[in-house]
Amino acid sequence: MIETGLNDRVVIVTGANAGIGRATAKRFAAEGARVAAWDVRLEADELQAELEAAGGTARCQSVNVTDREAVENAVAEIVDRWGGVDVLVNNAGITRDAQLVKWRGGEVVSTMSDEDFDAVLNVNLKGVFLCTRAVVPHMIRAERGVILSASSVVGLYGNFGQTNYAATKAGVINMTRGWARELGRYGIRSNAVAPGFIGTEMVRSMPEKVVTGMVARTPVDRLGKPEEIAEAYLWLASDAASFVNGAVLSVDGGLVLGT
Repeated sequence: MIETGLNDRVVIVTGANAGIGRATAKRFAAEGARVAAWDVRLEADELQAELEAAGGTARCQSVNVTDREAVENAVAEIVDRWGGVDVLVNNAGITRDAQLVKWRGGEVVSTMSDEDFDAVLNVNLKGVFLCTRAVVPHMIRAERGVILSASSVVGLYGNFGQTNYAATKAGVINMTRGWARELGRYGIRSNAVAPGFIGTEMVRSMPEKVVTGMVARTPVDRLGKPEEIAEAYLWLASDAASFVNGAVLSVDGGLVLGT
C-alpha cells in the first residue's frame, strides 16, 4: 500500500455534499485526514457521520464559494480549529447547458442567456479563484500545500451546448498552470483533474438515450465512478506525487479516443 502521508492533514473539499465531492471527502477521511466539507446546500449531520465513520475528523460548513466573505470566514474557522490548510480540493461546480444560438426554420429559437453564462462562470471559475486565494497565504506560511481543481474533458476539447461550462473548465486548467509557476517556490503544488462521464446522481437522472451515448463514446464502455475521481485527487495530494506540479490528469476511460 502506498503511504500517502495524509493522516492528520487538513483538507478542504468544496461541493462535498454529493457525487464526486462526497466520495472525495470520504476517501480523504479514510486516510485519517481532518476534512472540512463545504457545500452551499449541506446535509451536515449525515455527512459528518459518514466522514467520521470512514476514519477521519470532520467539520461540515455551509459555504457559498462565490461569496468572498463566506469563503474567507470559513477558511479562518478551519485555521483556528486545526492550525492550517494542507490540501484544497476545488470541486464545486454547476452546469447551465444551452446552445449559443439555437436556429430553426430560418430564425433564432433560443440563445444561452446572460444569467446562465454568468452563473456558471461565477461558481466554476470565480469560486475556484476565491477559495484558492483564501488558503494560499496559510500554505505559504507553512511552506507546503496542495491545490487540486476540477476541470473536465470538455475543458480540453469543448462540447456541444456547453459554451459556459467548457470555458470555465479551460480556465481552471490555465489558472492551475499559472499557480504551479507562482507557488511552487513556496512548496505548494497545483494540479487539475479532468473527469470524463461519471455516474453521479445528476448524470444518471438524464434521459437513458443521453447516458447510453456517453457510454458509447467511452472506450472502456461504462461511466466512471465518483470514487475513481476521488482516488485521483488522493494520489495527487499524496507524498507519492510530490514532483507533480501543473499537471492535468484526465480520468475519462479513454474518452478522447472515442470522440
